[in-house]
Amino acid sequence: METGLYIVATPIGNLGDMTARAVEVLQQVDLIAAEDTRHSQRLLQHFSIDSRLIAYHDHSDARAQDRISRVLAGGGSVALISDAGTPLISDPGYRLVREMQSLGYPVHPIPGPCAAIAALSVSGLPTDRFRFEGFLPSRPGTRRNRLAQLAAENATLVFYEAPHRVLDTLAAMTETLGEQREAVLAREITKTFETVKRDTLSGLHRFVEADVNQQKGEIVLIVSGRPAVAAELDEATASLLRRLAQELPAKRAAALVAEHTGLRKKSLYEYLLTVKGD
Repeated sequence: METGLYIVATPIGNLGDMTARAVEVLQQVDLIAAEDTRHSQRLLQHFSIDSRLIAYHDHSDARAQDRISRVLAGGGSVALISDAGTPLISDPGYRLVREMQSLGYPVHPIPGPCAAIAALSVSGLPTDRFRFEGFLPSRPGTRRNRLAQLAAENATLVFYEAPHRVLDTLAAMTETLGEQREAVLAREITKTFETVKRDTLSGLHRFVEADVNQQKGEIVLIVSGRPAVAAELDEATASLLRRLAQELPAKRAAALVAEHTGLRKKSLYEYLLTVKGD
């Protein structure tokens, strides 16, 4: 194999998603650096891969990185894998990539499964623009502050979440982003008990709260961005629309403003849904 560091994506659940190229690379490299060697050993055994295996993660000491650089210096090749999916997507590795690049070694991507992209593809939410946020802060106050910073974002928002925090996170999203904001729970993607559920944030919170099974496994939360209302909707018009919605049903308020401004009624109505929880 050509000397270099190979960033190899592995299945997020279904072993059938392992690509032939990924198997070939892992079989041929001189060394595999894995986030958790015990976890990865099962994958390697399944595909009859017996390349040398070492642990590498964000808390690894300099010896692991030195071992990798020595293999490359000797003309060898090294593969980096995470527990599942594409390495470096909320997984360890970017420091290693930067260091090996700085030493002049090529770094090659071996594409494959990624939980965020897989979930986004079946979400039914806009995919032309999205923002991957990874894991939100675990502390409630810091989490709410981060969500408040994202409240005006128009792009679809993609989060990873731990099962023991998913209820608290959905509650915080409902409070901060608005109970009517559309969202998707994608859980255990490609696995036996896969769930893809689209609803409002408040509806998703009730769904997860009522079923303890939805509080288990690998979870991706996808939240629609704040709808971009036509540029002609200046602050004065937006203020009037919000004031009318306090006295009238949202659809009626949107229809009245649309009639007098020429703006699309649907866009105005969607805007009111997003500010309902503000």
